[in-house]
Amino acid sequence: MGLCHNYLKVLSKKIIRKVFVNLKYFPYLCLIIIITMKTFKDLEFKPHSVGDGIMSRITFDNGFGASVVKTTYSYGGDRGLYELAVLNEYGHLTYDTPITDDVIGYLRPEDVTDVMEKIQQL
Repeated sequence: MGLCHNYLKVLSKKIIRKVFVNLKYFPYLCLIIIITMKTFKDLEFKPHSVGDGIMSRITFDNGFGASVVKTTYSYGGDRGLYELAVLNEYGHLTYDTPITDDVIGYLRPEDVTDVMEKIQQL
């Protein structure tokens, strides 16, 4: 188990989630599954229907998703920052998650990634 534990420490990067399975009958064998988390770079922006902004929607493996916008009317859009809303399994905005009870504004790209990671862990 020590060897696997040490190997997981090496893999523990911010955008990678690890799953460690210790097999009962093979104590020195472990299974490591690496799931790459989606980040800001995975967003595909298109023109927003309101004004001169941009928008992107993404759905994660757990069924939740994110809507990311930057317009003159979004929180932080006039500063070049992004606004993010959490989407439920039906693609609708949800305000009932441990992440937030509203949209989250004034986000830099790295902040968007941080929130996206939290959504993927719901």
